Amino acid sequence: MRTVFWAGLWIFLLDQVTKYIVVHAMNLRVLGEIDVLPPLLNLRMAWNTGINFGLFSGHAEAMRWVLIAIALIIVVFVLVWVWREPPGRIGKISAGILVGGALGNVVDRFVYGAVADFLNMSCCGIENPYAFNVADIAIFVGAFGLVLFSGGSNTAPKGKNGS
Repeated sequence: MRTVFWAGLWIFLLDQVTKYIVVHAMNLRVLGEIDVLPPLLNLRMAWNTGINFGLFSGHAEAMRWVLIAIALIIVVFVLVWVWREPPGRIGKISAGILVGGALGNVVDRFVYGAVADFLNMSCCGIENPYAFNVADIAIFVGAFGLVLFSGGSNTAPKGKNGS
């Protein structure tokens, strides 16, 4: 569980530090947008009161608490799952990455009432209207890693005859 803790802590800190720098130090909350390497990487302030891509963003205050509760339930579920059926090292790192990202977005919902999204990437003439953050990347990577690296380590060895 130490691996899960450290992976989660570093992702959580990275997420919160990047949000603080971009939202407050670079003042993106007021400026709204900053072109970094257009069109590949831009900073576009977006306050997400819903889930991915702004889905379920109606009734913002009620949804805020529902999404906080859901995220915390998922965090507890992942931690209990990893504790009961420990995956290998990469699976534990994946669990920590997912937990750190989820908790990063929970903190946003507590502090701001919405998740601070600011990364925007477009390419090849396709304009991406959506923004995301480090926590969103971590949740996706962590979930993907858990799917790939969490199973199969608890199988009993086969006997001489293969049974």
